[in-house]
Amino acid sequence: MRERRGLGLVVAAGRLELLDQSRLPHTRQWRAIDTVAAMVEAIRALRVRGAPMIAVAAALLVAVRAEAGDDRDTLIEAIETLRSARPTAVNLSHAMNDLRRAMTGADWRVAVVAAADALADRDAALCEAIGNHGAALIAPGERILTHCNTGALATAGIGTAAGVIRRAHEQGKNVAVWVDETRPLLQGARLTAWEFGMLGVPYTLITDSMAAALMARGQVGRVIVGADRIAANGDVANKIGTYGLAVAAHHHGIPFAVAAPGTTLDPACASGADIEIEQRDAAEVRGVTGAAGDWCWAPADAPAANPAFDVTPAALVTHWILDKGVFDRDAVADGCLVDAVS
Repeated sequence: MRERRGLGLVVAAGRLELLDQSRLPHTRQWRAIDTVAAMVEAIRALRVRGAPMIAVAAALLVAVRAEAGDDRDTLIEAIETLRSARPTAVNLSHAMNDLRRAMTGADWRVAVVAAADALADRDAALCEAIGNHGAALIAPGERILTHCNTGALATAGIGTAAGVIRRAHEQGKNVAVWVDETRPLLQGARLTAWEFGMLGVPYTLITDSMAAALMARGQVGRVIVGADRIAANGDVANKIGTYGLAVAAHHHGIPFAVAAPGTTLDPACASGADIEIEQRDAAEVRGVTGAAGDWCWAPADAPAANPAFDVTPAALVTHWILDKGVFDRDAVADGCLVDAVS
């Protein structure tokens, strides 16, 4: 397996390490991940997150175990265990399918390592294409609003929605970004702000509840978000809060785009109604745990709901920015998304 050094993942000398995203931005802690149990824990605890990155990290862990000598049955069991680690993001399931198909023939061990390497390479290439396609939509001086984290921490490349913004910035388009904090786990405040700060992209952090007011005042020109699963009809599952942004953007006549690789498309899923929404621990809503300590702002026994994602209907999406191009509502209504699967 080839050596890799990304913002959030390193593979070298047969060893895989993840930058613990739950500790960012104040603590940079790298964790060695050498077992399936450790990877499942990292995925569920959001030490590694982002639909593309989860898939890549899980695939590379299988490759590490294959090179370490795990037998075929053990690796098949590992693939199925990893597949179920997070139910909403479809990239993980697609990646595990690729590995499972590779485990045939006498050279299956070499094949599965090659398949994992190819998955990581492909994700980086898809991100480049998304960034280039999406940046072409951006006008000079636009104020863009984004939600959650969709950059290099969430992918094997430059990112999806954040990659579009990054490319527009690098092209000298003088963009400015509103970064939603993204409750309850603050991926926007902790991760996106950190990434944009390192890249020199001008941004302003806001609470999620400020977005509609900014739109009403004419201070948002475009919304660009990522996706964890896109149904065949164009409905989009993404981080909780995305649907509310889409409704507000629609009301104010603001373009609302979803940026994602074709690996996030699920042609077997007819609509958003068929997407399983992960329910997380209610304690995440009552407070926060991080490098700065534990903070609880609600009664310890306060009942709380915590769906990790919501579904935005295709009717509220203006553009789907994919690696194969930009699709509008008419193209999606004609079924073009099914042909865009990577």
